[in-house]
Amino acid sequence: MTDRDVHLPVAAQPTVDSIVDYTTLAEEGGYDCAWLPETWGRDGVVVLTAMAERTESIDIGSSILNTYSRSPALLGQTAATMQEVSDGRFRLGLGPSGPVVIENWHGMEYGNPLRRTRETVEIVREVLSGEPVNYDGDDFQLSGFRLRCDAPEPSPPIEVTGMGPKAVELAGRFADGWHGIMLTPDGMADRLEDIERGAELGDRDPDDVHVTTGVTCCALEDADRARELTRQHIGFYIGGMGTFYRDALERQGYEEAPEIHDAWQDGDRERALELVDESILDDLCAFGTPEETREQLEAYEAVEGLDSIAISFPRGADEDTVKQTMEAVAPDAS
Repeated sequence: MTDRDVHLPVAAQPTVDSIVDYTTLAEEGGYDCAWLPETWGRDGVVVLTAMAERTESIDIGSSILNTYSRSPALLGQTAATMQEVSDGRFRLGLGPSGPVVIENWHGMEYGNPLRRTRETVEIVREVLSGEPVNYDGDDFQLSGFRLRCDAPEPSPPIEVTGMGPKAVELAGRFADGWHGIMLTPDGMADRLEDIERGAELGDRDPDDVHVTTGVTCCALEDADRARELTRQHIGFYIGGMGTFYRDALERQGYEEAPEIHDAWQDGDRERALELVDESILDDLCAFGTPEETREQLEAYEAVEGLDSIAISFPRGADEDTVKQTMEAVAPDAS
């Protein structure tokens, strides 16, 4: 059976308490994990700590902490501490993010994200072992230190994001889990082949890699409103968040993705949203009435090899919309 997680919203949330409230609602609804992204708003680790302190059973995960603004050793320290604070419920999600955020917000050079991710995973794993860390990589050289507290037991899983075939292959080769986004059910099946190829290269069992995909959901009795919020969200991600999402959709056969991106970049947001046609929305998201939304999620649940669906929300969704959607598609409601 496919697990159901929740990918918590961060845009325009009024308080840390409001994010924690979503987490407790997810726990009450039977969700398996509450994932929190860190973007350019609140510090993710502080909020994750509050989430862990005020819940009892739901897993708490970072999705994602980027691999540039924190050193690998610090990420290892963070994972060890969060595992202690959460009583063993923490899952470390890592990813390179993209040049728009890394260069324009963090002021750091964005280079060779695959190598950066691989070396970060390897170093974090050494830190979490509790043994002395001696690492000689291309980006990082470390020696002479070990974790100055007990190593966490069990060690938290290290899960990575990635969209292109090589990035997904890397997850299959080195990580405990992989998170996909902006993928249709058919697109997920293609990426699972990348996981299998990476696992083979790493002499691993692909079943040991926990596969999660995020699905944008909006369940409202006003189905037209749900559709519009979803369309705005997809248009923004294809057009305004670099080229990763554009490229992911183009790989899946949506030839209009570059035109959506270019129209958005040219400032013609209305044209960009018009180009987000029904096929993209219907294939990529789950929205409409609660019943329609639950039915659309069944297409993802049918993907063999997919372990978890992470329910996410349109960036324009208000608190009521988020909560209605969470309740409509919660495991306990299905």
